[in-house]
Amino acid sequence: MNRGVLRLTTRVHESLQEAARRPDRGDISTTTIIIWVAAVTGAVLIAGTIAVVIAKYNGQLNGL
Repeated sequence: MNRGVLRLTTRVHESLQEAARRPDRGDISTTTIIIWVAAVTGAVLIAGTIAVVIAKYNGQLNGL
């Protein structure tokens, strides 16, 4: 058997044993997901607004 496959199989087996022993693996809470979604949405809106403003005033900004 290939050493890499054996090592990977052993690591997966150890990880499954650890997950069974400690059911709380630090899963992401709903609040964290809401905060991340809000942050990403805000960033996309800001970037979109900047893109629209640049597209609208592109001709006037060329002389700067």
